[in-house]
Amino acid sequence: MGRKVLLADATGLGRGQFPTAFPEAVDGAGAVAPAFTRIRIQAAIARQDTRAGRAVVHLVWAGADRGGTYTDGRLTDIPFHHARGDGTWTPQPPTTTS
Repeated sequence: MGRKVLLADATGLGRGQFPTAFPEAVDGAGAVAPAFTRIRIQAAIARQDTRAGRAVVHLVWAGADRGGTYTDGRLTDIPFHHARGDGTWTPQPPTTTS
């Protein structure tokens, strides 16, 4: 699911599938020009957060920006949350650090 959220964030496509991560996609203002193409996930790991019911997916990925520059080693963290007794993990807004 972390990969799908990253692709929705980077390409602008499919954001409506994740209303908790992209609330603007629900209110109709969600049309976004693609920021990246040729996306490739290089590494991924999920870790339990220190707070109950939370986890973070760390992704290392590569992609070409709007100018066509292909860069490796981009980092994005996608936090997930689930309510007690609910096994469904809900993505929260991702943060890209590079």
